[in-house]
Amino acid sequence: MQKYSFNILIAFAAVVLLVLAQYRILDNYIQAVIMFGGINIMMSTSLNLVNGNMGEFTCGHAAFMCVGAYVASLLSVLCFGSKFGDPLFPAAASYFVFPIIILIGGFMAALSSILVALPSFKTRDDYLAIITIAVNYMVISAIENMDWIGGSRGFQGMKDTVWAMVDATPSWLAGDNDFPWVLLYVILFTIFDIWVIRRFITSTYGKGVNAVCQDETAAEIMSVNTNKIKTVNFMISAGLAGCAGGLFAHVVGYVNPQSFNILKSTEAMVMVYLGGMGSLSGAVLSAVVFTFLLEILRSQALIDFLLAPATFVFPDWEPSAGVIKWVMIPLLLVLIMQFRPEGIMGNKELSDVFPKLKKYYTFK
Repeated sequence: MQKYSFNILIAFAAVVLLVLAQYRILDNYIQAVIMFGGINIMMSTSLNLVNGNMGEFTCGHAAFMCVGAYVASLLSVLCFGSKFGDPLFPAAASYFVFPIIILIGGFMAALSSILVALPSFKTRDDYLAIITIAVNYMVISAIENMDWIGGSRGFQGMKDTVWAMVDATPSWLAGDNDFPWVLLYVILFTIFDIWVIRRFITSTYGKGVNAVCQDETAAEIMSVNTNKIKTVNFMISAGLAGCAGGLFAHVVGYVNPQSFNILKSTEAMVMVYLGGMGSLSGAVLSAVVFTFLLEILRSQALIDFLLAPATFVFPDWEPSAGVIKWVMIPLLLVLIMQFRPEGIMGNKELSDVFPKLKKYYTFK
């Protein structure tokens, strides 16, 4: 029974969040922060599968998020929007169709990961990193030249699906406020993401991934099909990132190719290295910390206060929160690599640091 108590606790916390959001105790801003936190958890844990558990070095994870975001957005508008004509489905079907749309976006992102998986058979380390960066730019450039989906202007209309779910919500559930459907699905997909990764890394394939990380040559000698292991690992990682992209598109209601450039991939890498390579609980923890750090750096008043001494030396300098954020994020990555390269958790899990947690839940 104790093994299920942690799952019950997670379910209870999710219900509490939904109730607080439904009755507007959590305002729209707080809900948005929670949803971005869940999306960051999905990005961090999925990239950790490759950079942490398998020991590869990829720098273009945002490309798969981009594929998932655009595929899910197009399907969403096609099914419930008016951009391409009459909707294919009634509003009442949105509850069931929406998660399928997100999963299809993830599936297409998983297929696109073949662009990285195949070169990984012959390359590693810096060479693979260069290939992944090139794939990131290839995806962005391709979408920017597709005028039928907005090109560089971006694409919108996904909010029609959200409003379809809101409009079809039964009165007994909605009450006087709109039910937070997007928050619900972000929570569900975040839990699904952690469950899939945990099941994968404890499976036979997961053991093969760890063998490739330790010594690929020795793994091949021991009859591990390293090419198959790499392909499966890349596809699961990219698929989960694609699901995160689909959710991101519906939270924001707008997608633009430049939203998934190398800076977005850098955010994912910072979260992975901050939490600890190969640590699932570390990736979750670092995503939460990183999300709140980004929100703090959005405050222009705080930036002005922290950099007030510098303005005396450079009186004409007017630092903006948007610019300082992209100074602080790479700086954080440099500091992590310099002073704590193993990250917050190293390769350990919470159940290793706090052994009493093992009777409730284990990550390994």
